[in-house]
Amino acid sequence: MALAVIMPAPYSFHVIDDSGIPSAADPACQYLLNVYASEINKTAAVWRGFDDRLLEYRPHPKSTTVGDTFRHELLSGRRFFGEFLGLPEPAAASVMPAPIGVDACVARLADLARARLPHLARASAAWWHAAVKFFDVERPRIWIFERRVLHSAHHRAQLTVYLRLLDRSVPPVYGPTADVTWSGADPTRTEDAASR
Repeated sequence: MALAVIMPAPYSFHVIDDSGIPSAADPACQYLLNVYASEINKTAAVWRGFDDRLLEYRPHPKSTTVGDTFRHELLSGRRFFGEFLGLPEPAAASVMPAPIGVDACVARLADLARARLPHLARASAAWWHAAVKFFDVERPRIWIFERRVLHSAHHRAQLTVYLRLLDRSVPPVYGPTADVTWSGADPTRTEDAASR
């Protein structure tokens, strides 16, 4: 059984640090940019838990491989931000790095996100709340954006299960894990903790 690593500070890996997050034109929308950068950092941390030898790993024949999950996240991100939100995005054929590897996919994830942030920062509240086509329905852009964040969180959780099944360290993304904790971490696992 692996021992938990005591970290000096949580969430020490970032592909987008605070200085890389632009100021939103509408201060009430700043949290959207902060959330997006944070979610990209969390996804990148989980992806870095794999290595290139594991890109074809899947825990079950009906499961998606690690590499296909990376591919899906990069390509569907392009579709969400380009087709649905209307941001300028690269051609779909140029989204995937060649060759596909963990480091290359993490770098591409970060590059695509960094390119989106200035466009999101310039957006007004009216832009965020305008209804646009989303598949066969219309939804406000802010709803589509939040759906994108939840979509990525879903696939990130999927890959943390893969890491655990591979007996690999699971990075902290919303708090300590069995592998990584820090002084002051206080997970709520008891009624006493929930009563605070």
